[in-house]
Amino acid sequence: MNASEAGSLEPPLLAFSFARRLTAEGLGTALLLAVVIGSGIMGERLAGGNDAIALLGNTLATGAALVVLIAVFGPISGAHFNPVVTLAFAIRREIAPAAALAYVAVQLVAAVLGVWLAHLMFAEPILQVSTKLRAGPAQGLSEFVATFGLVATILGTLRFRPAFTPMAVGLYISAAYWFTASTSFANPAVTLARCLSDTFAGIAPASALFIAAQIAGALVALAVFGWLLKESHGAAKPRLGRGSAARLSSR
Repeated sequence: MNASEAGSLEPPLLAFSFARRLTAEGLGTALLLAVVIGSGIMGERLAGGNDAIALLGNTLATGAALVVLIAVFGPISGAHFNPVVTLAFAIRREIAPAAALAYVAVQLVAAVLGVWLAHLMFAEPILQVSTKLRAGPAQGLSEFVATFGLVATILGTLRFRPAFTPMAVGLYISAAYWFTASTSFANPAVTLARCLSDTFAGIAPASALFIAAQIAGALVALAVFGWLLKESHGAAKPRLGRGSAARLSSR
């Protein structure tokens, strides 16, 4: 489920201790999952059996929350909220390997806590396992495309319009909810956490194998846009700052 500010994120990122950065990453990821699961429950309860209406409510809430969460936490942690985004920036050497591992660990734990928070808010059993299958080649391809597009959105906007990154990520994920067969998870932490919710936004553990497609999509996007955005020899390079990822999310 995104560095956002106009100009470089390097000064504010350096101004926060690593503990605060991890806390921001955890809070953002947990809140993102609470939105995804909670809006799915609310949408299903109010839609009267109309899945399209339920999905629309889930989409609008998630896209809007991404914009806000990225804008709030981006200056502190970079607002990755997503292991494949952290992986991409580790490969680009914009986050140290040890820090990247810590980010991913926090994302995974916080995602589960966010699911449980949503269950508590809607008086659902806290401990659940989803039975909603989302398997097959079409689902895998959808997750490849969704994650490719997410990383492309992040890299492209950070390169040319960093202030637009939160909005771009929120808009892209909102669109990807509808143009992909999988409804665009595009985030391994979100995928695993949603296995623990047998609600509208859940996914059966057996279907979580498409995490491999998410990783592949991120790596291909990183390679393609690393080449596409590479400047010609001698061209001026704008300073974007370390760790300024449109982290997102995804979802």
